Amino acid sequence: MVLPYLAVHLSDDLAQGSAVIGAVLGLRTVSQQGLFIVGGILSDRIGVRPVVLLGCACRVLGFLGLGLSTGLAGIAVGAVLTGFAGALFSPAVEAALARAVAPATTSTELDRAGARGDSARSARLGAFALFTAFGQLGTFLGPLVGAALLLVDFTAACLVAAALFAVIGCAQLRWLPGEPGDCSRGGAGSVPGWRVALANRPFLAFAAVMSVQLVGYNQLYLLLPLQVDRAWGSAAPLSVLFAVASLLVVFGQLPVTAVVADLRPATCLAVGLASMAAAFAVGAAGVAANLRGAAALTVLVGFILLFTVGQMIATPTARAMIPGLAGDRWLGTYYGLFASIGGLAVLPAAMATGLLSDLLPTTGIGAAGPWLLMTGAFALAIVPILRGASSATRVRAGEDMASR
Repeated sequence: MVLPYLAVHLSDDLAQGSAVIGAVLGLRTVSQQGLFIVGGILSDRIGVRPVVLLGCACRVLGFLGLGLSTGLAGIAVGAVLTGFAGALFSPAVEAALARAVAPATTSTELDRAGARGDSARSARLGAFALFTAFGQLGTFLGPLVGAALLLVDFTAACLVAAALFAVIGCAQLRWLPGEPGDCSRGGAGSVPGWRVALANRPFLAFAAVMSVQLVGYNQLYLLLPLQVDRAWGSAAPLSVLFAVASLLVVFGQLPVTAVVADLRPATCLAVGLASMAAAFAVGAAGVAANLRGAAALTVLVGFILLFTVGQMIATPTARAMIPGLAGDRWLGTYYGLFASIGGLAVLPAAMATGLLSDLLPTTGIGAAGPWLLMTGAFALAIVPILRGASSATRVRAGEDMASR
């Protein structure tokens, strides 16, 4: 509702330069992506409800700071607070959702016999699919509401956003269960959750491989705008492409999840990653062919469709697998660490693709270099996913033979 227009506010209303705008936006991103692990640890220590309420309070204060501050310092503090709020309640909510829809399990395997045979994973898969669809609905409607409020001014948009999160906080206070964190649960052990998570090599490997998802998503805000501007002469069609992606998730997430529900988790991830690899390959072909106008936009629509379908397949599946890898303990910490690892991968990847875009030719196969790099990254990510599933299958087969 507010953040998409923060750069415009800084530039037009406060007369700040590009460097300052980039610094403020960077602060906001770092305060969220880098601190997800903090929110997760807190939710395990004091419970989900206090962390979610604290996150809502930070969002209220952050939006008030953005809307009422006339100086750069106040804007920066407001941006950090809005980012930290997301770091607080995102892993807490994901952990609460995973715990609420399925009983505790103890599997740490990457792959199971099948989604229908694993009732906990199946329930979590459906829950995270619904969660993703509603989240994308907010992503779609928020900027539209913000644009309408900007007809008044930026302050009005911020005040409405603050009021909205105040209402959300009151609703969470009323209806969110006040269950204790994992530190207070029986059998949680004396070792801190973050130490347990950092010692969990299968989980760390899984998080590192799946970080390519967030890296690819970040390219929607780097490679895609550059190509739209190059092929169309302006960035005007960009909002239409983003709207297509949002509506596809809103209306297609649940049907897509139903289609892949019978597949093994590793197969789901491989299919999703392959779809995203194909998306960047299609984009690379369009860039290399120097397409312009409607032809170029047609290719980019294909890119958006393939990438979004891949996300719809892989995202709920990955979220649903984390409790199994965590042994159903310290879920807040695990979800927070999973998100933070992805966030840490975004910066060097964005710098690499941006550097390639600057160094390589702006036409032909050279211009397609960053797109091809992303194609290769997604294709390579499929290998450890399938290899891990194959290893788990061999272990299970050996255990079955030994038990006979």
